[in-house]
Amino acid sequence: MKGRVIKLISNKWTVEHNGKYYECSSVGKFRYHKTSPIVGDIVEFDGDNNVITKILPRENELIRPPIANVDQALILVSCREPNFSSNLLDKMLVVIEYNNIKPIICFTKYDLLEDTSEIDEIISYYKKIGYEVYINSSLADITNVLKGKLSVLTGQTGVGKSSLLNHLKTDLNLATGEISKALGRGRHTTRHVELLEVAQGLVADTPGFSQLDFVGMDKNDIKDNFIEFYANQDKCKYKDCMHIKEDGCYIKELVKEGKVRSTRYDNYKKFIESIIDKKR
Repeated sequence: MKGRVIKLISNKWTVEHNGKYYECSSVGKFRYHKTSPIVGDIVEFDGDNNVITKILPRENELIRPPIANVDQALILVSCREPNFSSNLLDKMLVVIEYNNIKPIICFTKYDLLEDTSEIDEIISYYKKIGYEVYINSSLADITNVLKGKLSVLTGQTGVGKSSLLNHLKTDLNLATGEISKALGRGRHTTRHVELLEVAQGLVADTPGFSQLDFVGMDKNDIKDNFIEFYANQDKCKYKDCMHIKEDGCYIKELVKEGKVRSTRYDNYKKFIESIIDKKR
């Protein structure tokens, strides 16, 4: 039989097939090949003995959270409590773009702001460069976004992922944590990766992305997944321009003119430096 892995806890994989659920183990050959089924995988399994026998080819895969065959990632970013982090948002966008997953940005806690002018400018910029953006999204908006898709909810701990899922499906009763004012971030409340049936789609309730990293990426991967840089790459003097030290760099001109956000460019340089430091 063929089904999808929807949950993994303690080396037990829950596989869904035609509305039925099977708690499965996996055959030893996966350990030999140093691989293992992950949530989102389409697998072949023996329904009589509850054993996964084959992992079908993946369309994409994320390392953190470990999940495969994702259609889209809803990036929840908080305006306050915790405060907005452009570095974390840009890091998530780069990793998600690199993995060929559609990112959708959802700003939460907008109503907690006394002055919205700075966040409004940030939102306008991300829309301008081509991202789908929602602000304090209504349930109708999110329901339409999730329908028929396998979605990942990502974002810094405390931005409201579990709260959003609880509103979308009231019988979930997912644990939510208060914000730690001393740390400026929330406590982790989600303990495993699981696909939940929400709004006629599948949604991964996942641990926070606070330790997100550029696994398997080099500096060119970073450059190519800043979408406004990639769109203007051919206007630089050099084809292999990294937009940092080179003369005749069109991207640096856009930054000077205010057409590329300086904070986003600064994040880009930090990401490149982190890749170089790892190689050292």
